[in-house]
Order: sequence, then C-alpha cells, then structure tokens
Amino acid sequence: MKQRIFALALALVMVVGVFALVACQPTTGDNGIADLIAAGEKMTTEELIAKAKEEKGDFVAYGNSSRIVDAMEGFVAKYGAELGLDTKTNAKADKQSDSAIYQLIAQEAGSANNSKGASMVLVQDGATLSTYLKATTFFDNFIPKKYAESIGDTDKTPLVHQYINKLFIWNNTGDNVPSFTNVWELTDAKYSGKIFFKSPNLEQVNMNFLIMLTKEEWAQKLADAYQTQFGKAITLDTDCPNAGYQFIKDFLANCNFSIDSDTDIATDLSNPTNSGKLGLFVLSKLRSSSVIADNLQVAAWEDKEVAINPFAGFMYPLYCQMVTNGPRPYTAMLFIEYMMSEEGFEPWADMGSYSGNTTIKEVEGDSSLSFWKANLVVEDANYIASIKTTVSDFVKKLIG
Repeated sequence: MKQRIFALALALVMVVGVFALVACQPTTGDNGIADLIAAGEKMTTEELIAKAKEEKGDFVAYGNSSRIVDAMEGFVAKYGAELGLDTKTNAKADKQSDSAIYQLIAQEAGSANNSKGASMVLVQDGATLSTYLKATTFFDNFIPKKYAESIGDTDKTPLVHQYINKLFIWNNTGDNVPSFTNVWELTDAKYSGKIFFKSPNLEQVNMNFLIMLTKEEWAQKLADAYQTQFGKAITLDTDCPNAGYQFIKDFLANCNFSIDSDTDIATDLSNPTNSGKLGLFVLSKLRSSSVIADNLQVAAWEDKEVAINPFAGFMYPLYCQMVTNGPRPYTAMLFIEYMMSEEGFEPWADMGSYSGNTTIKEVEGDSSLSFWKANLVVEDANYIASIKTTVSDFVKKLIG
C-alpha cells in the first residue's frame, strides 16, 4: 500500500512539474523549430551537413536504449570532423528511462541557456509520448527526405525508429516442457507462479500490453479463442467489461513478479532446472551471454509449426523525436537520418529489433516484421492513452 501511495504521489508530482514548466514556456507560434524542420525535410544529406556546420553548442541525445551511445559514436566517426564534434568533449548520448528523459527535457525547456541540452530523444511508450505532444511543445517530428519513401505512412508521425517484440518463451528441457496453442491455457492452475512477467506496475510496456487486450478487436479475438479452447462462450466476472479484462484477471493470477529484469527472466528460465516454466519478455534477450538460448522455445516462428491463438506476445515501437529547444536542430536531423540508415541501425541489428526503414531487413534466423505484426498484439498509442487510467486501476486492484 505504501508503495502504491508513493507511486501515485510521484506520478502527480511529475505531471504538475511538467505542466508548470509548460506554462512558463514562451509561445513561439511555430513551435520553435517547425519552420526549420519543414525546410530540413526537403534537404539532402549534404545540405543538412552544411546547415549543421553553422550550429553552436553541444550535441546531446537521450535514449532509453543503451545502444544509442554506440549510434552516437558511429555518427561522430562519420560526420564529427566536418561538424566539429567529438564524443570526448561536445557530443554525447545518454541512456535514461523514459520518465527521466521527460524530466530532463522539461528542465532544459525552462533553462535560459540550453547550449548543453538535448537536441534529440529516442523513447518508447507511444501513449505517454502522445500525451506530451498534445500537452507540451517539447518535441517535434522530423522525417528525413532520404528515407521518406522507405518508411510506412503509419510510422512517420511520430517517427518509428524500430519495433521491439516481447514473446511467450519457455524452458524446453526435461520432461515437463510446456506445450500450448491457446493463451487461455495460461490461465490453468497448473501454471500458477510459473509465468514470469515483470510487474506492469513497474514497467509501462507490460501495462500497455495488458491495456491493448481490452480493445474491442482483441477482446473479441480472446472471446473467440476461449470458445475454441473450452467449447463454450466465455462467462465474464462482474468486474470484467469484456474478454480482455477477464483474460488479464485470470492471467495475472498465475504470474510470478519476483524478477524485475527481462534479462534476468531469460537467464533464469534458460536454466535446465526450470523445466515447466515460461515468461513474456523481449526476444532480443536470447542474445545475452548469460542466457542458454538452446534451452528456450519461442512461441512463434515463421518457418516452424508453433503458433498461439490469438497472439504470441506484444510488439511496440521506439520513436525518434527532435527536441524543440535543442541547440543543434540540423545536427539532430542529420543524426536521425543516420539512425534510419542501415549503418546507423547497426547497433540494434540483431534478433528482436526491426527498423522503421523497410529496406533494412531482419537479421538472418529471425522472422519478418510483417510476420510478427500478424501474430502479436501491436501497440496502439491512441487507444492506450484513451483508457490508460481505467485499465491501470483495474490491474493495480488485482496485484496491489
């Protein structure tokens, strides 16, 4: 109870702080750099470089992926000499949580001298981003001309840098290997305490996954899957408006929230002693040196007869955004263009990451982005934002 009160108080402080800063922001009429972006979206790489050469101040980027540091190093190696940038002095990328990134940008937005503030961010959780885009003037969208035709229309605003997938994955060793074809099987009492899942109260991505299940499209698919599994129509508890809520309730009752890291979940599950257990975590964790990947079975592969009705996990984007008050807007545009290139995506080019640039294919051995989108629940930021409080409160009542 104390943790919940603290979390609610912290969330309230963050919201009040952000909107206090918003109220203090000068109104520029064009949202700060809208005109620069409109011009930049028509520029070639060479033209962006020429404009970036004229800029002063540090070049800073914040990202919720540690690999943004590698991307910055590659960018500076490629363009640093021309732009006067060096990762030891005036160019850096910092890995931060989404909440920390928003706090930093809010602080920098109110600074009289922002020469060392961020000019670009890489964030996830589209619902939270959409709230900031509506309520503040912190961010602006940029679509590089060079890759405009290679980015899907629905991935342009806000700009999707990549997709990440979280999948049902289980230990395939021993005599107690899980074998299921329907997600409702995971509500069976035999899985009680055996499904490792980071608490949705601590990780927004997991909460967003649950929220998406209440959308009518997925609620109907879950109702149909229930009919298939049990041969009868689903009966809803009084606190469950549709089958999505019912699945959340029954699924969470079997979940084990004791591990708060996807890497640790993957590592623990891959131990042969954990036969019969499974988890929902990011596919990319299979590449970790601490994980015995051969001991884990993924719930869906394009070339294998493994599929779960009606979904095998969750897929969500990471977004690139310009920072309105950043000191180096054209440098940020060039960096975003670089990150959308095959070279710039290289730090993420591994199983479980899929570029928003459709010309960059998945790594060998992985399934295609189109396959994953067809077999996973895909984040709908607008829906999540519209019902976030309602579903979050429902979940918190279930797990405290």
